[in-house]
Amino acid sequence: MFKPLAIFIGTRYTRAKRRNHFISFISLTSMIGLALGVLAMIVVLSVMNGFQKEMSSRILGMVPHATLSGVQPLDDWQPVAAAALKNSQVIAAAPISELEGMLSYRGGMQPIQVNGIDPRMESKVSIIGSHMQQGSLETLAPGEFGMVIGDITARRFRLNVGDKLTLIVPEISSAPGGITPRMQRFTVVGVFKVGAELDGSLALIDLEDAAQIQRWQPHQVQGVRLALKDLYQAPQVSSAIAAQLGEGYRADDWTHTQGSLFSAMKMEKTMIALLLLLIIAVAAFNIIATLVMVVADKRADIAILRTLGATPGLIMAVFMVQGTVIGLVGTLIGGVLGVLAALNVSNLIGWLERVTGQQILSSDVYFINYLPSDLQAFDVLLICSAALILSFLATLYPAWRASRTQPAEALRYE
Repeated sequence: MFKPLAIFIGTRYTRAKRRNHFISFISLTSMIGLALGVLAMIVVLSVMNGFQKEMSSRILGMVPHATLSGVQPLDDWQPVAAAALKNSQVIAAAPISELEGMLSYRGGMQPIQVNGIDPRMESKVSIIGSHMQQGSLETLAPGEFGMVIGDITARRFRLNVGDKLTLIVPEISSAPGGITPRMQRFTVVGVFKVGAELDGSLALIDLEDAAQIQRWQPHQVQGVRLALKDLYQAPQVSSAIAAQLGEGYRADDWTHTQGSLFSAMKMEKTMIALLLLLIIAVAAFNIIATLVMVVADKRADIAILRTLGATPGLIMAVFMVQGTVIGLVGTLIGGVLGVLAALNVSNLIGWLERVTGQQILSSDVYFINYLPSDLQAFDVLLICSAALILSFLATLYPAWRASRTQPAEALRYE
């Protein structure tokens, strides 16, 4: 079978047993280092993708993807919801009223955001129904002033279903201070846990109870909450719907409340990827040392090839092939092992926990009790491409030095 001369000689140099075992050792360590760097980068980025996916599904499953509200409370939210559902990106819509205040229980206080919801429709736009630890959303009923609180709030005040606590909300008045507190007694009817900060900062009450606290009519709501197919389209979609509804409506979305968190996570992933890329770069540029020593070891061979008519370009190609083969094998091994490790890292950590008897991720400390992994083909392709490019660039200088070898000078003492 026909094979270009440069590839034939380059691959022969790669697999041939060298007289200088130190060169073989350096070549092997370069290959192993490259494989380990690729493996580590694939596993770490997959785990970070897994954490980001868990955070997105839990936090963004609880907070509104987007809301449409009026300058004044909405007397009829159904037409707004119907207009929103005409957009292909909108999955579901439900009424919502938001207010902020303080929870008080036996002298203890904490700030809280309270969402007034319709328990029958909340499951369409929120995941809270599947994260209830005690009670259920269906126990929220108009006029009974029931409240569903988060697990952190419940543990902080040592609350259980049936306990009573006080909600204090500010109210603008004509008093000298301009604001007077308005207090309402609530009964805990449920406790949820999504494993995030929302467990200590969010509470849910019935929609009509929220209207009564804000001195609205029972049928009035603040706005309409939307669930979208693509979360990252929320600003554009909500703004477009608000524009269609006309003046008097405004749009809000999750990027205003949770955007900084996910921007920080994205920045963290980028910085860790760059740091791990340095590991691959160190391993790849070890190929330079390997090829420089190979060139010095093969000076006589290079000189003989030159006297037989080999051009400098052919000599350069020979050593570029040799270095590229080292990089290709290391990247391939690291890529395969990295994919296997990323797919099984959750099971591996679970096995280590069972063997050692120690829990690495405790649900009391972290929002999940296992190590998530989300392997993405684009990440694997990007990592392997970067490793191959760095390996190829590392071959250029030694190959160029080899092509500059003068036959007469190399063979003078042979």
